[in-house]
Amino acid sequence: MRLDISKFGQFLTSRPAGREAYLAARAYSLPKNPDEPIELDFSQVKVLTPSWIDEFLRGLEEEYGADRIKPLPSDNPSVELSLEAIKTTTA
Repeated sequence: MRLDISKFGQFLTSRPAGREAYLAARAYSLPKNPDEPIELDFSQVKVLTPSWIDEFLRGLEEEYGADRIKPLPSDNPSVELSLEAIKTTTA
């Protein structure tokens, strides 16, 4: 399934907002099929911070497993740098 991250806003900046977005996604948007991959579409996001995406991804990975979560490529530098930042801190 493809999850449009801009559903949670175009400016995603705080850790509490990331946690709130994860909880909303879990309740209303995420697949019930345990094998279906989850693609994260950031195409309409203007600003993303490492704290927001760290909180959002941590929840997803704990519940669904990191191997199922697939961030789609983005041409937005804040998205790419934020994803890279959390990758290096969790590695």
